[in-house]
Amino acid sequence: MGVKEDLEVTVATLREAGCVAAEEEAAELIEAAAGDRGRLRALIDRRSAGEPLAWLIGSVQFCGETVVVHPGVYVPRWQSEPLALEALARLPEEGLAVDLCTGSGAIAVVLGRRRPSARVVATEIDHLAAACARANGVEVYEGDMAAGLPDELRGQVDVVASVVPYVPTGELHLLPRDVLAFEPRHALDGGEAGTRFLFQAAIEAAALLRAGGSLLLELGGDEASLLRPVLAENGYRDVELLVDDDGDVRALTCRR
Repeated sequence: MGVKEDLEVTVATLREAGCVAAEEEAAELIEAAAGDRGRLRALIDRRSAGEPLAWLIGSVQFCGETVVVHPGVYVPRWQSEPLALEALARLPEEGLAVDLCTGSGAIAVVLGRRRPSARVVATEIDHLAAACARANGVEVYEGDMAAGLPDELRGQVDVVASVVPYVPTGELHLLPRDVLAFEPRHALDGGEAGTRFLFQAAIEAAALLRAGGSLLLELGGDEASLLRPVLAENGYRDVELLVDDDGDVRALTCRR
């Protein structure tokens, strides 16, 4: 078979497996296979079984930046892009930003590449994800939330951004089948109300931020309402919500 036939067969197989963007994914899998039909067949089989495309091709596009994603690491979503861009807008050219629970390092990548004179650091508790973030050139400190960061950062940070696990435990079953089957549960499960790590991030970020510094958290549902008392107790103000085109809440922003 030639390239055209490979594409047609791959698209048809992916469509049958339920892949919505079969044409785009087929082209990426063919490129990743680099002419090796045995490898292409294996990639098609793995994608048809639901394995994330980013794991198969090794990267994902996030805010126009190529982000390396290792197998076993949570794949950055386009829904997180507005948060990353808002964090970028709030980060001074020579400022300091912290990306808590960085995962693959996607948000830190955007901030670091778009603000090359700023210092961008990140934290991650999972060794596999931390290694992935380092492969993306991110300065990563391993530990629970902000625990591993240098003391010198306290009270100096302009922007803290984070996509913590925030899916309520009882709602995990509502996620797509392939997400539950392949992506790490610890990157998704936010506890009973989905706010366990949101509360922790807000509290720990308060000690990092300078006066006037910004906190940005991805969340959903009614989690913003649940979070407001914690924000007030920790000195945050100017609380605003970021919503998508359907009016669904995607993130919360505030200042210290």
